Amino acid sequence: MPTQPPAKPGFKRRPHGQGPDRRHGGKHGERNKESTAAPAPSAPGYDLRALAVRLVSAVLDRGRALDDALATEFSSGPGAALAPRDRALARLIATTVLRRKGELEAVVATFIEKPLPEDRGLLSPILLCAAAQLVVLEIAPHAVISIAVDQARRDRGARRFDRLTNAVLRRTSERGREILATLPGARQNIPAWMWTRWSSAYGEASADHIARASLEEPALDLTIKTPSEAAEWATRLGGELLRTGTVRLANPGARVDELPGFAEGAWWVQDAAAALPARLLGGISGQRVADLCAAPGGKSAQLAAGGALVTAVDLTPQRLERVHQNMARLQLQAEIVAADVLTWRPEQPFDAVLLDAPCTATGTIRRHPDILHLKRATDMAQLVDLQTHLLDHAITLVRPGGLIVYCTCSLEPEEGERQIERILAGNPDLAREPITDDVTGIDPAWITAAGDLRTMPFHTPGTSPEHGGMDGFYAARLRRKS
Repeated sequence: MPTQPPAKPGFKRRPHGQGPDRRHGGKHGERNKESTAAPAPSAPGYDLRALAVRLVSAVLDRGRALDDALATEFSSGPGAALAPRDRALARLIATTVLRRKGELEAVVATFIEKPLPEDRGLLSPILLCAAAQLVVLEIAPHAVISIAVDQARRDRGARRFDRLTNAVLRRTSERGREILATLPGARQNIPAWMWTRWSSAYGEASADHIARASLEEPALDLTIKTPSEAAEWATRLGGELLRTGTVRLANPGARVDELPGFAEGAWWVQDAAAALPARLLGGISGQRVADLCAAPGGKSAQLAAGGALVTAVDLTPQRLERVHQNMARLQLQAEIVAADVLTWRPEQPFDAVLLDAPCTATGTIRRHPDILHLKRATDMAQLVDLQTHLLDHAITLVRPGGLIVYCTCSLEPEEGERQIERILAGNPDLAREPITDDVTGIDPAWITAAGDLRTMPFHTPGTSPEHGGMDGFYAARLRRKS
């Protein structure tokens, strides 16, 4: 979904404390002699922090998805040479900025005397990445500040702000956490349109819970190919077996392809909430099941592992490449079809259809914090229209008596409950089949009054709230009568 790249952040004076030393705050056009010298060899930790700045800039300045920027960096970009531990820290710095940009900007702005010019190169992401390390991640300030100043000096647009960078970050290290404690909290990081919608749909208190949970670093969740072996794999991997059947690892920063069981295809990465919709189809062994909008393939893998004869459909071969790779590693079988779901017509109808429709993905901010900056309120209408057409077509692909599961990873009612209300009102040949808590691990609190599934980022699938939340998902079951 195309979006307009957001404008570069601008920092304005805030009422906390005093402005910077006027030697730094009032002479932005001056450069000291050191800033004109040839750059010295990079200090330890410089390259990973430079990667974090590039990732933040890719999202905030160029409107790129974070996953796309990471893929480029780790495949052929400068980030490819970094050690796994450095990659993980760079990603953590970048995601912390994207999750808490509103708060971090407010902290940094406290120490900037007047608005910065638009022509400032990478200064904003440099300051934000450094502030995230100082205020949120609590990394020792000496290396953070020194490297940030070096980053400013090496950037053509930011080099004249090297002394400003030093002054602002020194004050941030001294008073940043104190200032952070006075700010409104999680709400400050949520776009106004999202906050308004969540408050309207779920109430102010729930909106606050959603915001707080969405800004937490998520756990690493795994779906086990053979469910009866889930407890064994939880023990082997040092994780927790959630009541939903998902294995949750204690170390979300682990390199996935180096974990036991990856190479032999014993499991795949899938959020606990994302694993629920496929289970709503019930017993599927021997049934013909279509997974529509299938990439990257987690639900197709679930269906195939459950014994279904799966047809996975998505728009382009490029999107389906991940499905091919995952199914090959997992040693599972599926027919994989590159086609436009809106016009695709199989030779015979299916016993069941799973439609995971494209959406605003506001339920996945905890895993994809770039959504806070890339999605717009105006995206909703186009996506709702697409979902409407996809759902209308999906019901024609299932046999009489067959089952349809419609789901989205969105918190917006227009993309969930209202789509089902619409299609039921206009199609007497369909009936809602209420979800019950006899589906593995589904908490009754996750089931709506109408009998649909609605998980929230603050819902806890583990034994304790300390073990983390889950993605926000909506799912409904529809039975075709004839």
